[in-house]
Amino acid sequence: MITLDSTPLARQGIDAAVDFALERLDRRVAPLGDGARALAASIRRAASGGKRFRPLLVVAAFETLHGPAIARPALYEVAAAFELLHTAFVVHDDVIDHDVERRGVPNIGGEFRRRGLDKGADAGGAALLGDAAAILAGDLLLHEAGRMIAVAEIPASLREQLLQLVDDAVLVSAAGELADVENAVSPGDVDPDTVLRTTHDKTAVYSFSAPLQAGAVMAGAERSTQWALERFGERLGLAYQLVDDLIGAFGTAAASGKDEGCDLREAKKTHLISLARESADWPEVSAALAQAHTGPVAVRAAQTALAKSGARSRLEVLVCETLDEAVAIVEASTLPTECRLMLIELVEAVQERIP
Repeated sequence: MITLDSTPLARQGIDAAVDFALERLDRRVAPLGDGARALAASIRRAASGGKRFRPLLVVAAFETLHGPAIARPALYEVAAAFELLHTAFVVHDDVIDHDVERRGVPNIGGEFRRRGLDKGADAGGAALLGDAAAILAGDLLLHEAGRMIAVAEIPASLREQLLQLVDDAVLVSAAGELADVENAVSPGDVDPDTVLRTTHDKTAVYSFSAPLQAGAVMAGAERSTQWALERFGERLGLAYQLVDDLIGAFGTAAASGKDEGCDLREAKKTHLISLARESADWPEVSAALAQAHTGPVAVRAAQTALAKSGARSRLEVLVCETLDEAVAIVEASTLPTECRLMLIELVEAVQERIP
């Protein structure tokens, strides 16, 4: 994940807003039984720590667009909503991927699988409980993200714009996630343009475009400024996700948070694979990918085959071209200097992630 410079005040304000929302959940579930209390505790663990990149992006846009000081208390609530939105998507994504751990520790589904086993459930029952808990946790987080914006002390006109941003982010991300699963289960080839659109929809809007626009809305920026940030965020978000595809295939375990070559082991149909299909070396690549699940040696063979096919270098070129488009949007804009510099730093940070 890329980082974003911030003042201690910004991080403290975001953390306090997240904590307030989680404390509210703790209070509300207190009389609802041990299971509900355990779920709230798991949600707190899932939402704790992290770089808070998305909410800091909201604050960075607000600050570099010279937002009014009077809006700052509500700013942190709005920013925190994007952190809860992100946590919700992560929790649901783990269910979709059948993952019970995240970065080496049990996730919500994993915690509740263990809870089920401790209570005497068989493996199937424990899995059902784990999936149910994770789905419900994600639902609660999605609701809380919207609620935080709905009750924030901001003018009604701003609230309407912010809720529309969240609405769009949830819708586009859900469509992208569904398309990703459809692509994965399809027995045949998937159109490269479809894969690329899916790559964009999964991440670009909710992680980059919407937070940047939210900060602009809170700053009272003109629609032309919001539009520039929207287009920039979409290009940057696509590049970011394409770099994630490279990391999933060629990155270290530390970079991906999973085993090295995790995407190859799981036979994910990323844009990298789409590019390999277009090469004359596809038969060799396909044969190597078919064995990638068997272990590290097979993963390295698949990595070598992909690189030889030219798919890796072609994807790196596409990342650089997409980042160049993001830079061009900034250069053609009338954004304040501080905002332009912040956006260019984001471009450089994404570029530095290329494995």
